[in-house]
Amino acid sequence: MFATNCGLIIAGSLFFSSFAGATEAQDSARIEAVVESTIVPMMSEHHIPGMAIALSVNGAQYYFNYGLADQEGNIPVTADTLFELGSVSKVFTAALAAYAQSSGTLSFSDTASQHLPSLEGSAFDEITLLELGTYTAGGLPLQFPEDVTNKEEMMDYYRHWQPDFPPGNHRLYSNPSIGLFGYLAAQSLGQPFETLMASQIFAPLGLEHSYYAVPESQQANYAYGYSKDNVPIRVNPGVLDAEAYGLKATAADVLAFIEAQMAEAVAVEPLHQALATTRMGYVGLGGMVQGLGWESYDYPVSLDQLLEGNSVEVVLEANQVERFEPPLPSREEALFNKTGSTNGFGAYVAFVPSQQVGIALLANRNYPNQARIQAAHHILTALDKTH
Repeated sequence: MFATNCGLIIAGSLFFSSFAGATEAQDSARIEAVVESTIVPMMSEHHIPGMAIALSVNGAQYYFNYGLADQEGNIPVTADTLFELGSVSKVFTAALAAYAQSSGTLSFSDTASQHLPSLEGSAFDEITLLELGTYTAGGLPLQFPEDVTNKEEMMDYYRHWQPDFPPGNHRLYSNPSIGLFGYLAAQSLGQPFETLMASQIFAPLGLEHSYYAVPESQQANYAYGYSKDNVPIRVNPGVLDAEAYGLKATAADVLAFIEAQMAEAVAVEPLHQALATTRMGYVGLGGMVQGLGWESYDYPVSLDQLLEGNSVEVVLEANQVERFEPPLPSREEALFNKTGSTNGFGAYVAFVPSQQVGIALLANRNYPNQARIQAAHHILTALDKTH
């Protein structure tokens, strides 16, 4: 049903106990078989028009493209296809905020109003940047109210908002929370958010096809998402959309970002430190540890644990959390993950530093998180060196 176009780049040696003695070509064929047997049935079950899968395995990159980026135009998914990342954008936003702290322009212990004088005298006199970045500001909602459509209305909303919980006690997943986190990071660095992301995050990591506003030269590569009624759709502009859910990128760029998270060093030291900061553990909820953007679990982790940590109850409800003081250091023996959705797209990324494996699933339909996690867990388990 789905055409596949897979490419292989060898950037390091491969060795898995399950693949012992195999040639690189045999490894590639076996990895392709695992991916295809997992992804193709899932696409059929959830009516996903197109997907791009990117895998990093001990320094080697594997890319698999399935189906259509544009059903009406019969345009296939390719290595150049841009997908909306939805809330996977948050892990990129977190990197910029951590870069700002590494550069000395802010501290996560600062209150929000220290970096935005217009919030002085509001609840944000008591809410720290770290609490914004970990969704523990006191109950900021998942989305802005519909009548908040511009910066002036945004500021008015924040000035009048009142928390439901003491800051730091409860986690409620929130675009206005991490969106303000990214906005204040850019304010501290003195340039627009999108400009800083391009110069301080994308360029140093070699991300050449990541955009908040897709340029005209790349419009032909920008996939259409598809609604529940199979209507082509793309994300609408919104307040703090770039900071919270607005990134579009190729699978290769997303994988490069994952690989930077697993690398011992990156080219620019403040950025290396910043990436590690995003993987630290700041609050805990059951078996899930909240970093900045990233959510992590002790590895090995069961499928049930991953599903619980990404459940509706965790995503949509306020949950009391354990605050780690000092924060937990970034762990090698952990699985880090993040889901992301817009109305027409669904994404999932995960990686395990100790195993040097990472995966990105990008799709042009918003299909259930449970299916994404099950697919990624199955693939990573099959590729685990310990299996």
